[in-house]
Amino acid sequence: MLRFAVVCFVVFALDTLAVEIIAHRGASHDAPENTLASVQLGWERNADAVEVDVYLSKDGKIVVIHDENTKRTTGHDGLVHKMTWAQLQKLDAGSWKNKKFKGEPIPLLSQLLETIPNGKYLVIEIKCGPEIIQPLVALLKKTKTPPSKTAIISFSFEVVAAAKKQFPKRPVYYLAGVKQNKTTHRWEPAVDTLVKKARDAALDGLSLGFKGAADDSALLGYLRRMRKDTGSHKLGFYVWTVNDRRMAKMFTDVGVDGITTDRPAFLRSIKDK
Repeated sequence: MLRFAVVCFVVFALDTLAVEIIAHRGASHDAPENTLASVQLGWERNADAVEVDVYLSKDGKIVVIHDENTKRTTGHDGLVHKMTWAQLQKLDAGSWKNKKFKGEPIPLLSQLLETIPNGKYLVIEIKCGPEIIQPLVALLKKTKTPPSKTAIISFSFEVVAAAKKQFPKRPVYYLAGVKQNKTTHRWEPAVDTLVKKARDAALDGLSLGFKGAADDSALLGYLRRMRKDTGSHKLGFYVWTVNDRRMAKMFTDVGVDGITTDRPAFLRSIKDK
């Protein structure tokens, strides 16, 4: 997720351009994803935003973890929605990444909301269903978290549509993966389809994932069309998950609003050689 002609000694620094850098599950290349350690490292590495994933625990707590099952990141085979917060917080969510993170717990979303620096925001990806929305409404009200400090995303159109109704002042984006049809070589879903979905639910934009080469003319054409159509409808256009310099340059040249990456510091300091 590559082949561009490069000019010697020309610096390509994303922080000089109008593109946001979003730390994917925190600075997850160097710290265990979706933990306090990873989120804090994302802020330290000057990410404009940090993205985290959330589920509801058995007792209704909003917990930060990517998978429905805790096994991959904790070694314990258990379903998040069938475990209480008391059970979840006893798990070690750090050792799988590196022994120095041993004992790093699964955090509550409320703990991460407290870390957001001025001028930054937390991107909350809802991994479960719309049942989490009312608890999220209550949490953001209780913590007095302003709309400018959060954005909400999900792969579920049902979830983002419901979230936008509950959070009319908070940015809500629809997540989708875009793939190339092996027969037609077209990139799908079509631009029109995705833009229409966003507009129908009064969403604030789209966050799209691509797998392709930076010299793919069909992909470049798709991206330019997406940028034009989202722009004309005043929709945001974000991309994920980008850890490669040439793809980052392509997306930046097209004019995306933000790039989600596991390596926020790397994207801040990219240089074409």
